[in-house]
This record gives sequence, structure tokens and C-alpha cells, in this order.
Amino acid sequence: MQTGELDKLLKSVPIVYVTLTTMNASTILQQDYVFRRKGMITKREFDTLVLLTETKEVVSQREMEERLKISAEDVNKTVKELTEKNYYENGQITQAGLDALEPYRVKRAVFVAAGFGSRMVPVTLNTPKPLVRVNGTRIIDTLLDAVVEAGIPEIVIVRGYLGEQFDQLLYKYPNIRFVENPIYNEANNISSAVCVRYLLQNAYVLEADLLLRNKKLIRKYEYETNFLSIPVESTDDWCFATNNNGVITEEKVGGTDCHQMVGISYWSEADGIKLANDLNEVYLSQGGKERYWEQVPLVYKKENYQVHVRECIAEDITEIDTFNELKAIDNRYVTG
Repeated sequence: MQTGELDKLLKSVPIVYVTLTTMNASTILQQDYVFRRKGMITKREFDTLVLLTETKEVVSQREMEERLKISAEDVNKTVKELTEKNYYENGQITQAGLDALEPYRVKRAVFVAAGFGSRMVPVTLNTPKPLVRVNGTRIIDTLLDAVVEAGIPEIVIVRGYLGEQFDQLLYKYPNIRFVENPIYNEANNISSAVCVRYLLQNAYVLEADLLLRNKKLIRKYEYETNFLSIPVESTDDWCFATNNNGVITEEKVGGTDCHQMVGISYWSEADGIKLANDLNEVYLSQGGKERYWEQVPLVYKKENYQVHVRECIAEDITEIDTFNELKAIDNRYVTG
């Protein structure tokens, strides 16, 4: 990669975030670690507290068993621990409990939306794929609506092909900020990730062309870095192998007894900071601009990360890859 190309990318980053480049990464990581340790809660405590935020009503322990899919013994143990920490009282979360969730709040959603969508021709000849309407609704709106409903305050869209058309989104979502990818047609989607590499802390990264059917997949809080995926017996698509703890050990094309990748992931503050450096390093390497962005933490720098799978089902989300698949979902595109 030529220096001029990187300069073009970095000019796309909002200036308010460029100041992060002057900070010492190890200092940031240390501060993050101390902050998280002060309010550290277990995954089960986290899941229970999040459940309690979803309603103003009293949540019974029986309901906790059913919703969290854990035993009565585990519920009793968790409730006792949360009560001792003053996070739980009389079936409801306390203010201290809400404060304990704060380090896990999702701060922003970053959409990768710069590509052409060649397999969706002819509909993408005049319209970016995320703006294509399916049964009257723009594809990206299904994701944006979920982000807004989850209360995620910042929305960033990396755009490239026919980028000015994304301005139409501002009428419905006025808080969107756009970042331009000036070389979207010269590199793979890693170039879009480099454009926003300082915006990936406490952030969702979403492929903008996914038709989301289950809005609850986008959440106000996330416990750890994760990639959304569908457990399958076999697939010819991109998928993950995992260890017994649900941590991704391999990304590959095709597999059995694996997790099929869905293009929605979440990155903790510490991992987002590491990504800023690792994305740039891989991009600058030989052949780097041909990489997919997620290959950085999952393949080329995987020793720096522990990325968990977060499971969903096939009915939760639809990836429309081709024009024929679009016609199968929306018959208005069928002619003749």
C-alpha cells in the first residue's frame, strides 16, 4: 500500500477521534482493565441484570430460570450474589445494578456500506445495496431501527459507491455520521475498517446489507467481544470453529458442526483499541488490502483476541447475496 492511499483513508476519520492516535495504547488498555475490574460482574450476573432492565415489573425466579435457561439452583445463587452487592432488591434491579452495567453499554454502531454489490445487479446499478427496498423497506433500515430502539447513541456509516444516496437516511435518522471510503473500489472491506479504526471501541460492526428480522439481536449492553453466528450441522458458507468455551479458534469457508458467520459483531473497549493498530498493520502488509476486515482479529492477529460466538437462528436474519435471492423474497422484482 502506498502512503498516499493510507493518507486518503485517514482523512476520512472524524477529526474528533484522530486525537486518540496521540494516546499511549498500553495506558488506555491499563485504564480499561482497572475500570472493568472495579465493577466486574460474572457473565451470569450480567445476563440476570440485563434481564431485569427489560421490564419495570418484578421478575420472579421462575421466570429467570425460563428466560436465562439456567437451573433453580443457579438462579438462587446468582440472586444471592447480586443481593449481597446491592444490585438486586425485591425482584428488581437497583441503581447500583444499573451502574454495574455501565461499563458494558454499547456506545456506537458502525456500518460497513461502501461496496458495490455486484451480485445484486441490475438493482444495484443505480442504488447501493443497503438502500435497496425489500417489501417496501430499505435493507439497512431493519438494522438502524434496531440500533435506535436499543438506545445506542452513535451511528456511523462508512460509504463509498454512490455514497451521496445515503444522505436520504438523515430524514429518518438525523444522528447518523458518514465516513467516506475513497478507495472502496480498489480494496476489500478492510479499507472501510481502516477508515473507522478509531471508532471500534464498545461498538457493533455491522454489514449494512443484512435484513434483520429479530431486533432483539441488537442490545444495549454486551458482556464481551463476540460475533453473531448460527449453529449448523454443515455449511458451504463462511463459518467458525470454536473451543468448549465458545471462543472462535478458526474462520473458514465450509465446515460441519460449526457456526455459520453472520456479519454483526461487537468489540469491547480494549479489543477495539487493539483493532485500531492491528487493522493498520495488516492493511500495510503485502496483499493486505485484499483481506476481509474480520480476518485481522480472527486469522492474522488472532493471538491478540478472544472472540466468542453469540448464537442466533436462521430465521433471525437474512443475507441477500444475489438478485435471484432478492426476487425470491420480494416478487416485485420479478418481471415477465
